[in-house]
Amino acid sequence: MKKIASSLHTRIHQWIDAFGFRLNSSRSNKRKNIITRHYFFQTFNFFEKIDTKHPGKVEFLCFDTYGETIKVKSLLDLQRAFFENISQLK
Repeated sequence: MKKIASSLHTRIHQWIDAFGFRLNSSRSNKRKNIITRHYFFQTFNFFEKIDTKHPGKVEFLCFDTYGETIKVKSLLDLQRAFFENISQLK
């Protein structure tokens, strides 16, 4: 499971780097040992939550076009939400 999580993390970061996503903010909660990063591209936002005690446990969270929360379990989940969001722009 750790290998799958780390490869998902790598694939997502390669994809967001290729598209030009920007890091909007990064917050650390030292008490809970969690780092939260907020990325954006035009109107699409998503969050990356990293547990510093367990670096292999990274969670990604984004929103669909209706504002509903989507837990990203694969790169396809993130891409689908992104392209749905971008297609709504006119």
